[in-house]
Amino acid sequence: MRALVLLTLLALLALGLCRRDGSASTKDSPSSEAFVSRRASAELVQRQKRNAGHGSGPGAPPDPLEAKREVCELNPDCDELADQIGLQEAYRRYYGLV
Repeated sequence: MRALVLLTLLALLALGLCRRDGSASTKDSPSSEAFVSRRASAELVQRQKRNAGHGSGPGAPPDPLEAKREVCELNPDCDELADQIGLQEAYRRYYGLV
C-alpha cells in the first residue's frame, strides 16, 4: 500500500516537473513572428487612420440614420412608436422634418 502511494506521488511530481520545464522553454525563446517593429506598427496605424471613414476599410459604411436612431431611443414614446411604424416616420412625428 505504501509503495503504491509513493509511486503515485513520484509520478505526479515527475509530471509536474516535465510540464514546468516545457513551458519555461517556450517562454525563454519567444517566436520572432509574434513581434512587429515599431516602424511597421506605425505604418499600419497610419494606413488605418487614412482609410477610416472612406468605406474602403474592413468595416461597413456609417449608417445615415444612426443619429436619428439614437435621439429616438432616448425618448421612450418615440422608441415605442418606431417599433410600430418605423424609425423615420416616428422621428418625423416627434421632431419634425429635421
